Amino acid sequence: MKSTIVIGAGIIGTAIAHDLQRRGRSVVLVDRDTPGKGASFGNMASIAVTEFMPASRPSVWKQIPGWMLDPEGPVRVRPGYMPRLVPWFLRFIAASRPSKLRALEAQGAALCARSLDDTLALLRETGLENQISEEGCLSLYTDEAEFKADRDHIEILERFGFPHEVLGRQAIKALEPELTDKISLAVLFPQNRSMKDPYKLVLALADRFRALGGRIEQGEVTGFVRAEGIREVVLKDGRRLPADDVVIAAGAFSAKLAKDLGEPIPLETERGYHTQIMAPGISMRHSIIWPARAFMVTPTAGGIRVGGTVEMAGLDAAPDYRRSKVTVRRAREALPNLRCEDFTEWMGHRPALPDTVPILSASARTKGLFYATGHGHLGLTYAATTARLMGELVTGQKPALDLHPYRINRF
Repeated sequence: MKSTIVIGAGIIGTAIAHDLQRRGRSVVLVDRDTPGKGASFGNMASIAVTEFMPASRPSVWKQIPGWMLDPEGPVRVRPGYMPRLVPWFLRFIAASRPSKLRALEAQGAALCARSLDDTLALLRETGLENQISEEGCLSLYTDEAEFKADRDHIEILERFGFPHEVLGRQAIKALEPELTDKISLAVLFPQNRSMKDPYKLVLALADRFRALGGRIEQGEVTGFVRAEGIREVVLKDGRRLPADDVVIAAGAFSAKLAKDLGEPIPLETERGYHTQIMAPGISMRHSIIWPARAFMVTPTAGGIRVGGTVEMAGLDAAPDYRRSKVTVRRAREALPNLRCEDFTEWMGHRPALPDTVPILSASARTKGLFYATGHGHLGLTYAATTARLMGELVTGQKPALDLHPYRINRF
């Protein structure tokens, strides 16, 4: 029986490990922490099938200079980190060419078109069907001007056939009575379902993986032994884990491992913040996003979660929880009765590539080495699809989707 090591026990790595174990591999899942404690702990709990648009599209990047000058803007770069970001930003701008954008939109749409069905199949297979909501997501607009400002998003969805419905004020209030009367238009995305607790989902999936015979090891990966191919993974405490194959799925921490293996990738961390409110004073059925205010609210984890900001400051800088407070204040514009009581604040690292498309790839240099990283804001959305595709790739089957656009050496 072939042995495989999956590095990274977030939702991506855990789903891949589960898929490979189910396919008959002997799998060891390795992480510096326990499963689900990274970005998967605090994501916005959304299967966001409509959110695949490249961040480099002109309607976004043209606003970035203004956002960065605004201390409460949706994108913040810490001044001391700016020099390190220059190469990444140059690739980001290069991904904004019209022909490039169309290709990136198609690549994201190809993954998102499969994501809900693959997620539901994984939940059924693991007995976790009760982990997902039945309701979708509402995108909010105060007036026609805000709606038109988001028109490129809607046009992309129309082009790729993703279902959505434009609603007026009465229909909005019927779905979510707590929303402010200032909202005159909304778009319902019925496929953008929410997970009831994304952290518990990772724990439950890890339990199913172990029940199939998989093993979980806690430790920091510091090196690799290679001959004609990958042979061992070396941990900081000196342990050496033998492997026929290795999958690097360590989120934002994948960049250092890839560099050590001679395959540097332009992977940055988008530091995301959330506030988990356990006594919000209101109830909600749908998640909501308000594009003009750049925040999201999701009923999850036994309360209401508010997030939606991006900070570029690297892996080591201390959190700045003023970012969380800004999004809560904006959420109260949409939900005037929202109380922020019995709450916690959190910051995590989303793995961001400049073209917004993940790496799902065999190594271009080392036999038996694979990468699944760079999922950005869509780790939970893409997890089940990534697991299926990587399971096929690692075991030598033809993946259900052409993975050439997601190759590691495309940069």
